[in-house]
Amino acid sequence: MPLETRPFDISEHLNSEEDCLEFMVAAFEEGDPAFIAKCLGTVAKASNMSKLARKTGMSRAALYKALSGEGNPEFTTILKVMRALGLELMPVPAKEQATEDAA
Repeated sequence: MPLETRPFDISEHLNSEEDCLEFMVAAFEEGDPAFIAKCLGTVAKASNMSKLARKTGMSRAALYKALSGEGNPEFTTILKVMRALGLELMPVPAKEQATEDAA
């Protein structure tokens, strides 16, 4: 009898706000905008996409498309989604920049 498997879905394992925050911190550390958008979509899915759509005033379909990692979401969309998820985007000094400036 063949073993049945299903694709791994990280959104099923983001069970708390802390899990989601740590996941997004790791995404931002990668620095790839498409990856960040896709990870934000994963957190949105884990947090209830329908509820998020109502909070942002966007359709679920538009959110899925913008946060797929293949779309190119507007910055305002990223900010709306982050705020609706209870996250903020705050500038902090870059670690590399601070090291280079000290030399």
